[in-house]
Amino acid sequence: MIAQLKAPGFHQRALPLSVAAWHGMIRDNLAPARAELIRGVIIEKMSKSILHTQVSDYLAELFKDALRTTHWVRKEDPLTFADSEPEPDVSVVAGHRQDFQKHPTTAALVVEVSISTLADDREMAEIYAEAGVEEYWIVNVPARCIEVHRQPAGTGYAAVESIGVGQSVQCASLPVSVDVTALFAGLAG
Repeated sequence: MIAQLKAPGFHQRALPLSVAAWHGMIRDNLAPARAELIRGVIIEKMSKSILHTQVSDYLAELFKDALRTTHWVRKEDPLTFADSEPEPDVSVVAGHRQDFQKHPTTAALVVEVSISTLADDREMAEIYAEAGVEEYWIVNVPARCIEVHRQPAGTGYAAVESIGVGQSVQCASLPVSVDVTALFAGLAG
């Protein structure tokens, strides 16, 4: 879907929306309830399956337990970038919620749980890298692995690796790790 936003035919017909205009729509209750701004285009968010909810809850709880005193762990909350305001499944930002008067503009870690949106989630790496997100994880549920993107380099990440069942992921920017086997233990599908 994100690749389509770059397609010349689509791009010429789209009416771009600034982040400021998007915030105005939200303020005036004109924004769709389940939507986010990606590259200046309002995108409808997909419904969440129980499997998606279980995985994102597991990670949010794990991160909250480990980082409670130093970071704000957020679930499906906006990050405000130059031309986008995505709402990743989990984001971890330095500081505490009371430290912010506006949505954060970057994060130490962003996690997207991918069951049927893998191509879109991979394309989001460019947006997160541009915003200086230190580490971006895609939980590839069908493959039972976590794709780890590190070293933001403008239009993407310089280092990408896949960590599967039987291994653990140690976050490079935070004192937290995830046992991939435990993450998927007991889940359907």
